[in-house]
Amino acid sequence: MNTVITHSIFTDFDIDLFKAGKHFRLYEKLGAHMMSLNGVQGVYFAVWAPSAHSVSVVGDFNFWQQHSHSLNVRWDSSGIWEGFIPNIEKGAIYKYKIQSSIDGVVTEKADPFAFFCEQPPKTASVVWDLDYDWNDAKWMQNRKENNALDKPFSVYEMHLGSWKRHVEDNSFLSYQELALDLVQYLKETGFTHVEFMPIMEYPYDPSWGYQLVGYFAPTSRFGNPQDLMYLIDKLHQEGIGVILDWVPSHFPDDAHGLGFFDGSNLFEHPDRRKGYHPDWKSLVFNYGRNEVRSFLISNALFWLQHYHADGLRVDAVASMLYLDYSRKKGEWEPNIYGGRENLDTISFLKEFNEAVYLNYEGVQTIAEESTSFPMVSRPTFIGGLGFGMKWMMGWMHDTLDYFKKDTIYRKYHQNELTFSMTYAFTENFMLPLSHDEVVYGKKSILGRMPGDEWQQFANLRLLYAYMFMHPGTKLLFMGGEFGQSSEWNFEKSLDWYLLEFSFHKGIKKIITDLNTLYKSQPALYEKQFTPDGFEWINYSDHQNAVFSFIRKGNNQEDDLVVVCNFTPVVRENYTIGIPRSGNLQSIFNSDETIYGGSGVQNSKRMLIQSIPYDGRDYSVALILPPLSVIAFQIV
Repeated sequence: MNTVITHSIFTDFDIDLFKAGKHFRLYEKLGAHMMSLNGVQGVYFAVWAPSAHSVSVVGDFNFWQQHSHSLNVRWDSSGIWEGFIPNIEKGAIYKYKIQSSIDGVVTEKADPFAFFCEQPPKTASVVWDLDYDWNDAKWMQNRKENNALDKPFSVYEMHLGSWKRHVEDNSFLSYQELALDLVQYLKETGFTHVEFMPIMEYPYDPSWGYQLVGYFAPTSRFGNPQDLMYLIDKLHQEGIGVILDWVPSHFPDDAHGLGFFDGSNLFEHPDRRKGYHPDWKSLVFNYGRNEVRSFLISNALFWLQHYHADGLRVDAVASMLYLDYSRKKGEWEPNIYGGRENLDTISFLKEFNEAVYLNYEGVQTIAEESTSFPMVSRPTFIGGLGFGMKWMMGWMHDTLDYFKKDTIYRKYHQNELTFSMTYAFTENFMLPLSHDEVVYGKKSILGRMPGDEWQQFANLRLLYAYMFMHPGTKLLFMGGEFGQSSEWNFEKSLDWYLLEFSFHKGIKKIITDLNTLYKSQPALYEKQFTPDGFEWINYSDHQNAVFSFIRKGNNQEDDLVVVCNFTPVVRENYTIGIPRSGNLQSIFNSDETIYGGSGVQNSKRMLIQSIPYDGRDYSVALILPPLSVIAFQIV
């Protein structure tokens, strides 16, 4: 017997917006919503399935019987099936049983708009709500200031399932437990933001979360939706911003997921040349379909609205932008202008960014984009894609390639480091040392460093100090902050025991101090995206593998003089040009003994001489510690 009551919460305007691709609050309409109808408590269900012959809600409340609770299709050709089922409560387990009108095949699908899911490997959706009393009003009020592009932005990238685990059984920490350990750790190390690798529900652990099924549901591996809200709330209360990885680039073809949802290519592009990703063996959204655009943009805004996310890092943007990405000749079709750009994607990304920035003040979107596609982080009104920042993948690859070279050969490769400054201000770049760089045989960041143990750690300190002195915001993957020795393994905790050893303690200490320096020195952040915030002193001393530069803030007195020595040779009386008179005051030295260094250092304050050098009227002679970055202020 069908006990579904005909009911709708859609207005005609909702339907018009949905069909036009302009409904950005779809999660308020589609999905499962607890409500009272005529004094009876129950759940209103709505699902988009235009090629379905019939749709039923099946679950633990009706013994998973197909026709017990059949939904009604709307009359307006929207393809939405809906209805109210009384006496269903929060926590009910359900799916949609869909019979296709194309081939008659019956499938069971999880709800694309479910707020909560069963814990994998179970695959059903769970009736849930989003009620939570937030206590982060102070953070939200000040977020525009904290998240601005001219403020410090130092990101700790992490995978929740392998940051730390219970020692006794290797089980996950919950969101609630992370709210204790993680918040304290981020405060201690000084990062301004944390970035969670995808926490939306995913079925397969080895995907690290990048193959999503429940786009509106935080993974139940670590708790329920309110538990995640609690974690973010606690981070905000301690002044730490939260960035979520978001994956609109592809999705898996799991039987319960979005693929072939109603027997048709509903969410994915019907042309396999555009709708299938050869690298990840997954499906690609149809960015030209209005209803799909509504789904994706609604999803982005959902995490900003209900989970107070402060930013979205958009995964694999390059794979979305190019029709020939990872495809051989004959496996792709040019656009209408004969080019390789995916025009639907470009339009979608612009609209996504416009919707985010229009609706949420103080947030940032960050593109993981590895090509030279122009104006990724430029406003849409001047032709850009509209992202706030873009990962500087070129810097990452060139820098890591340089650092793995034996120091004796570095004088032949200095251009690999200096090249980044030829394009550093074409985008708002974030410098990433991400999870992708510590897997699949690439070794850990520490493991890439050449030399004996002392030199390996000195090189790592040098790398991190150079990264923090280079223009742009920063991102470091978990474990890097204490010199994880082995590659990242998603199945176990980081090797926290390493912090018992002095060299690893030194790495953690230098990261903490670099975060403090970054936040306290305006020259390192006020003009981190503009060319007037950087000036070379000397980039051409290849023979000694040394270069020097000035970082500039809004006020001249905040300028920093930075010198980098990429060899283990101590250089006495090394002269650099200085733009004005005064004293040079030391504020940072990566070779300090507290970090595990040799302790070679200059006087805390040195008189600048009226002797021209490096094309400047003044100069100073320094001692350059081995494998070091040293920084000074002119006072």
